[in-house]
Amino acid sequence: MSETRVHTRGGRLQMPRSRGAASGFLLILLGAWGALVPFVGPYFDFAFTPDTEWTWTIARGWLEVLPGVATVLGGLLLLTSGNRATAMLGGWLTVLAGAWFVVGRALAGPLAIGDVGAPVAATDVKRAWLELTYFYGLGALIIFFGALALGRISVRSARDVAYVQRPVAAASAHEPAPSEEVTEIQPTDEERHRGWRNMFGGGGRRLAHR
Repeated sequence: MSETRVHTRGGRLQMPRSRGAASGFLLILLGAWGALVPFVGPYFDFAFTPDTEWTWTIARGWLEVLPGVATVLGGLLLLTSGNRATAMLGGWLTVLAGAWFVVGRALAGPLAIGDVGAPVAATDVKRAWLELTYFYGLGALIIFFGALALGRISVRSARDVAYVQRPVAAASAHEPAPSEEVTEIQPTDEERHRGWRNMFGGGGRRLAHR
């Protein structure tokens, strides 16, 4: 009985692409919001100074565009990758980008990367919403979904094992089944005559007379 083994490419690193798809899609949306809102927010009277559309500053590039693009990139890796290591790289990238949204403004002064300005708001409620949706709340959501994706990816479930073993099952299905029929081997005429001589004549050998 022979055993056929099919080695699957990737082994334990393979996983279904759907494992990080939902988190990846949400992270892409959050990252796109974080990178674009400083430039389109002034259209809706929802901005930081300078409150003019599509105004580029170094601070906006470092504190909003950079982490937003990193979040989008990490979300794309989570959404499209069927490799566990690549997807985990995307998850960690989004977590770091979310953390930078949260702490970046506090480190902007020591790092000399400028200031994003003040929230353009007449009330404390609007000012709080601007702070949350541009930085702190946005960063917290990105960290949450990135950590959620990392938790799902790091667990190797029975579904992952079945997914990896699919090529083995497919190869076994195409392998011909062993036959259970018994084939009877008939002796040839020469073997049959030789058997009679062995029985009565000592295998055809002549006896020596003394």
